[in-house]
Amino acid sequence: MPYHEFECSTCIPERKKHAVIKGPGEDLTSALPEGYLNTIPGSITERGCAYCGAKHVIGTPMKDVIHLSHGPVGCTYDTWQTKRYISDNDNFQLKYTYASDMKEKHIVFGAEKMLKQNIIEAFKAFPEIKRMTLYQTCASALIGDDINAVAQEVMDEMPEVDIFVCNSPGFRGPSQSGGHHTINIAWIKDKVGTIEPKITGDYVINYVGEYNIQGDEVIMQDYFKRMGIQVLSTFTGNGSYDDLRAMHGAHLNVLECARSAEYICNELRVRYGIPRLDIDGFGFEPLAQSLRKVGLFFGIEDRAQKIIEEETARWKPELDWYKERLMGKKVCLWPGGSKLWHWAHVIHEEMGLDVVSVYTKFGHQQDMEKGIARCEEGALAIDDPNELESVEAMLKLKPDIIFTGKRPGEVAKKIRVPYLNAHAYHNGPYKGYEGWVRFARDIYNAIYSPIHQLSFLDISKDEIPTNQGFATQQMLSDTTLPEEVVSSREMRQYTGNYDCIPDYLNKTYPYMQKTPASEN
Repeated sequence: MPYHEFECSTCIPERKKHAVIKGPGEDLTSALPEGYLNTIPGSITERGCAYCGAKHVIGTPMKDVIHLSHGPVGCTYDTWQTKRYISDNDNFQLKYTYASDMKEKHIVFGAEKMLKQNIIEAFKAFPEIKRMTLYQTCASALIGDDINAVAQEVMDEMPEVDIFVCNSPGFRGPSQSGGHHTINIAWIKDKVGTIEPKITGDYVINYVGEYNIQGDEVIMQDYFKRMGIQVLSTFTGNGSYDDLRAMHGAHLNVLECARSAEYICNELRVRYGIPRLDIDGFGFEPLAQSLRKVGLFFGIEDRAQKIIEEETARWKPELDWYKERLMGKKVCLWPGGSKLWHWAHVIHEEMGLDVVSVYTKFGHQQDMEKGIARCEEGALAIDDPNELESVEAMLKLKPDIIFTGKRPGEVAKKIRVPYLNAHAYHNGPYKGYEGWVRFARDIYNAIYSPIHQLSFLDISKDEIPTNQGFATQQMLSDTTLPEEVVSSREMRQYTGNYDCIPDYLNKTYPYMQKTPASEN
């Protein structure tokens, strides 16, 4: 078994089974790290909780809903506006967040009366919004507040409103993935089938596991519309509460993120006989295959092929331009769940990037299995790494860039590794043909950024220079480089000196420092 033990985690021997190195000729059964288990005490996990998975990932993208958390205000703020789930109703769900604001006295005496008052107050503050999702948190779950009863009481008194209750406190599962499961099942159990669908076309789908990050859903909606397909509902990006209650009327469930939303697809198949078809909106070839599959299901393959040919002809030359300049660059692919395997193979094939590491915070065994299968030999696969392990991996692997979330991304910048936000994007959307070129552009700009090159200059012990901007001027006027590299569009590639670590990191991670900073 090719386990990898981090030096920083030798005091936690259980962590050894959560990291492996993909060796030559190994099958997946011998190269899988353990995953989706309870966090090992002492490892200081950076996972999200089950409440976060329910509210932040699945619930909040619904656009015409008051999202109210019954618990301390900190839970609500932690899951507010950290992803760019945009919508066409002026981003209502991003502008406002709601909490019952439980305090110590409510833990002692209960908070159901206060919760009811808050629900009514929220509806009165926004009279045009008639729908609400009510989320349970650890605090209110532990004291036993019956939020279902409170919600029903409000609906009896205000028949024009509808409230969905999600009982997913933070401790319900090892990670946020537990919250994905909970809200999926609760929605189909309590809300699907309570409104009849409005069918306007011959080909009707639910677009599931799509959260409209910076407009991803709009890109895919355009393709479906050009194929003559009606999207009955989107679960849940830019999705309408009432449209999602009518999911049972679709002919096909088209699933994008299998990690967060396969549960509701499987239940729709069991309860209503709606088949499930998994697609991939990232990358030219995966997207082409996905559109062909949807077209084949409805017998309209010619419409799909027309879109593929038009979009490929328009965007492929630009993608090839970036591929030529990104060839051989090393990337750590450290996203959430499904992007681990949505991106692993295609960024290598279509952009020339070499994946040297994959990790997931909340993915299951099958996510890691697909991700490892699609990345290159020698890649380091890690389940639920902490900050120290992430830093050690970067210093060992020396990647040119990492794709991850904002928290580990900020850590990467401290050791001069550029990063792109794999969760909320830098300049998305990234889906679709144009989106994939936009992703390549962001990668290129991050790696070749002159500002990033300047970060390798250690001026901590120098006097303040009198010629301001001297380093930038020298870089721009370097005549020894090829003209193309010095041009305004393409700056020279940085030369990463990973041994040149700031003093405060030397003190924090002394075992990682092979060469004293003073000798560099």
